[in-house]
Order: sequence, then structure tokens, then C-alpha cells
Amino acid sequence: MKLPDLTELAFRNLRESVLRNSLTTIGIAVGVASLVAMLSLGIGLQQLASRRLMKSGLFDTVVVTSRRDLRNFNREEERSGPPPGESRMLDEPTRAEIEHLPNVLEAYPDIRFITEVRYEDKPHLTTIAALPASAKSNDAFEGVQGHFFSSDTASEAILQKSFAEELLGRTAKPGLDETSVAQLAAPLLGKELSMRYAQREGQSSPAKIPVDNAQTRGNRDAGSAAYSVISRQQKLTIVGVADLDPESMRGPTRARVFLPLKLAESLRVMQPTDLREVSRAASDQPVYSSVSVRVKNPGQIQAVEDAIKKMGFNAFSILDASRSIQQFFKVLDVFLGIFGSLALAVAFIGIVNTLVMAILERRREIGIMKAIGASDGDVKKLFFAEAGAMGILGGVVGVALGWAIGQVINLGTNVYLKRQSFPPEHFWSVPWWLVLFAVLFSFLVSLAAGLYPASRAARLDPVQALRYE
Repeated sequence: MKLPDLTELAFRNLRESVLRNSLTTIGIAVGVASLVAMLSLGIGLQQLASRRLMKSGLFDTVVVTSRRDLRNFNREEERSGPPPGESRMLDEPTRAEIEHLPNVLEAYPDIRFITEVRYEDKPHLTTIAALPASAKSNDAFEGVQGHFFSSDTASEAILQKSFAEELLGRTAKPGLDETSVAQLAAPLLGKELSMRYAQREGQSSPAKIPVDNAQTRGNRDAGSAAYSVISRQQKLTIVGVADLDPESMRGPTRARVFLPLKLAESLRVMQPTDLREVSRAASDQPVYSSVSVRVKNPGQIQAVEDAIKKMGFNAFSILDASRSIQQFFKVLDVFLGIFGSLALAVAFIGIVNTLVMAILERRREIGIMKAIGASDGDVKKLFFAEAGAMGILGGVVGVALGWAIGQVINLGTNVYLKRQSFPPEHFWSVPWWLVLFAVLFSFLVSLAAGLYPASRAARLDPVQALRYE
């Protein structure tokens, strides 16, 4: 039997029992819609997580630390790298060397310190961190009240929401609406902070540094090198208040006040590494606790990370942590796919039932076909064509229905988020490969459902079939 004749006959048979076949097709569509809705939810959540990581400014970042810092030393590095005492220091020349590695956009030091900040003559102890100009695109500054730093050397500060509340003497109470960032920023923007900090000054004299009035707080000597620590003050203008913490993934010591990076470098603030590396601290080259390396493309992170490790440093990226996240989403997609396929299993039974009923109704027709020369294979092809047609039509309708369900739920979720003062998000995603997969899967399931009815129809005895009333 030729393909055009087979197709025409299959569609004619489907039109004769249009109600039953339509209900079966709707069952397939509901099953496919359930599968598409479940999988598109998993894909959408995974893309949402990826977008958040990308906007955090850390997805394309490698954090570099020295192996001299035992807090960042583990057994794997002990086997593969040099001992901590023989490892290189993470100083300014090393930072410049890392910045010139292939595929590296920038490498900037992690400058942070705990100090006293005075606002309206009231002291506040807090952690301060420096941010590069590239942090302006960080997700934390999307809803910033005010503006980002006007330059890398400006005497300006951006406050984190919790510290702004502390300056204003406000505390969030459980069960009550939190104060918005705009309400906190209004009385603070343009006001001045006075930051007290300890400045490191290198010395070349082998003798101890004498106390210089009240400014010199202390000194260290290391044989032929020493440095002094001098108390300084810096005036800062508040230019912004941010809701999120741009340094939330940096570790337990989270900053609440942020300065421009170049300004922080020029202040030469005493760092914890200065206490460990005395001889280096006495020189003009600062030693950093860590350096953040931004890569041109997230796909090149592993190559940059390997190059840094070959230099004798520890390297960590969000890519290392995201592997477990990706594994979680893969498992989630499998479970969502299984639950989404349950409705398609019900549709499978419906196709079998519809085609078995069609055999009982068309016994004489099948007998006539076989009497005039149709083979068993032709009869099987006819039933497979009918099952496949229902599968393809149900798959197309199901994809459209699943997409519509996702859009409705996404819209409803965003309405709820808006009422809760959260930004809108896109939780659903239906990529083109999912559309093709859903239609093809529906087609294959329908063909599998047609196996038994087709075989049963092909086994009919034409003589007995012609006698059937």
C-alpha cells in the first residue's frame, strides 16, 4: 500500500469516529502538557539560578588565596602543591602576574578590615570592604538607592541596608513590615561618615620605630625591616544604600560599608596578612589575603583556575560549587519528568482502548482489505498510522497547552511577588529542544500503544472477518 493511500485511509478512519478519537487525542495532549509543564519548570528554575549567579558577579570569578594561609589549605593541595612555608606570597607583583594570564579581564585584591565609623559623633564598629568599578553591574546594585561611586578614588561610601538601619537607630522587628531601602536612604544620602583606620608605614631602619606622639599606635621589627602603624581618619560621603550584600558569597566576614578600590588601596590600611608577613609588610608591596580574578567567559574558568594552581596558589570558583547544583537540577528534572509522564501513561491506555474498539467495529473492512490483496503488514501500517497521527496531533496541542499553563502560573507568581515587594522573575522556560522532544516522545508512545491493536488486526482471518455481522 502506497504512503498517500495509507495516509488518506488513516485520516478517513479517524474522522468516522471523531468523538472517540478526539477524546483520545485530548488525553494525549493533557499528558504531554503535564510533561512539558513539569520539565519547563525545572529548566526555568535552573536558568533562574544561573542568571542569579551571573548577576552576582562571582560566576565568572576565581578567588585566589595563598597556600601560606593554613585556613585555605587542604589534603589534596598538600599532596599536589608545595608546603605552606615554601609557597609564594600573594603580593602586588603576583596580582599583576595573574592579571596578565590569558582570558583574564582583571584581578583585584580583597581589601577588607574591621574598624570604627562615626556618624553624628556616634561610634559604630563594622567591616569595610573595597569594590572595583566592575562591581557596578553586580545584581546587588540593581535596586540601589542613590548611585554607585563617581570614580575609583572618590571619598564615597555605599552602605548595606542593615548598617543603614543601625546608623538611624532602627531595628527590624519580627512580624512587622521591614523598612524599605528608600526610606533608609532618604535621611542618609549626602551625609558624612568619619572612618578611623590603622595605616601601615614601611621603614628601612633596623632599629625599633619610636613612638610619634599619639598618632603612632604600635610598631614591628623584623631584623632589617620594620613598619609602623599610624592612626588615621578619612571622611566619606554616603552616596548609596543597597538592599542586597554584594559580598554575600565571600565568607563569614561580610562587609556593611563599601569603598572604591583605588581609594582603599591608597589608604594603605593595615591588613591581617601584614601581621603574618612582617618583612614584606615593611616594604612598599602589600600582601593580600585573597585576589578575585574575573574571566572573560565563564567557559574559560577551569583553564584559568588550573593556570593559577600551577603558579602555586589555591583557586576556587563558583563553578566548583555549581557542579553540585547542576547535579541537583538533573535529579530534579528526572523526577519532574517521571511525574509528568504519568498522565501520558494514562493516555497510552486510552490509545490502546480506542484502537481495540476500532478493530471490533471494522472487522468486515479488514476482511475485505485482506481479501483483495492487503498483507498483514499493510493492516499493521494502517493502525500504526492512525496511532501516530493521534500522537503527533496530541503532542502539538499538548506543547501549546503546557506553554500556556506555564505562562499563567508565571504571571500569577509575579503578581504575588509584586505584592510582596519582590522583583518579577521568569520561572518557566520552554526551549525548542523540549518542544521537539515532547512531540517525538508523544509520537513514539502512540506507536508503542498501537503495537497490540495492530498485531491483533493483522492476525484476523479474512474468512471469519467477512462473516462478522
